Amino acid sequence: MARNGGVAWMRTTEKIDGYDLSTSDTEEVHVLAVDDSLVDRKVIERLLRIFSCKVTAVDSGRRALQYLGLDEEIQKKETNGFDGLKVDLIITDYCMPGMTGYELLKKVKESSAFREIPVVIMSSENVIARIDRCLEEGAEDFIVKPVKLSDVKRIIDYTTTELREGEQREGARAKRRGINKRKQREGDDDLSSSPPSTLSSSTSSSPSSSIQSATAPSSPSTLDSPTRRLKMTSSE
Repeated sequence: MARNGGVAWMRTTEKIDGYDLSTSDTEEVHVLAVDDSLVDRKVIERLLRIFSCKVTAVDSGRRALQYLGLDEEIQKKETNGFDGLKVDLIITDYCMPGMTGYELLKKVKESSAFREIPVVIMSSENVIARIDRCLEEGAEDFIVKPVKLSDVKRIIDYTTTELREGEQREGARAKRRGINKRKQREGDDDLSSSPPSTLSSSTSSSPSSSIQSATAPSSPSTLDSPTRRLKMTSSE
């Protein structure tokens, strides 16, 4: 369904090289695709959807920054029409007016919030110096156009692998936090249910016991009784 004049991909039964192009209901990887060419955007979007990716396509590096929330100047001038969903992968063309793919790559890698997102650069020119510069700046991969199905499969494979490993690490950390909290609660329960110590009870009762023993009259012993003293006097 098209909204506000935009292009929406409908479910289709077309196939390319044996891959079904119909979108899947179980989309796992969210890809931000950036290219100033409408034709190239449609091609990369269709290839990504073969692998059940959720795709957000924009026509410039500035629009990509706006989507990520990294361009405050643009956000002040115009309304952000995107949902701002979590992005798992960025794939961008190198040569674009206004902001190149290399400049977008640098902006993403300078951000503490998005520097871990893999960025893949596309270009129609196989220039070694350009490829090296992008890889040194932190690009995950460099693809020479036209983009092939095998290229997309490769980048989606390692992206999904990284996502699974990240989820496993987060699950392990959550499990450790749960165990630590449970141990802490058990320790608190043990402290609250333990009986008072003998030292505390004897200390707390000693003042009153001392006062009672000091003030209470002592009963006379058999030796001090008057009858006993009288018998001892008579015998002497």
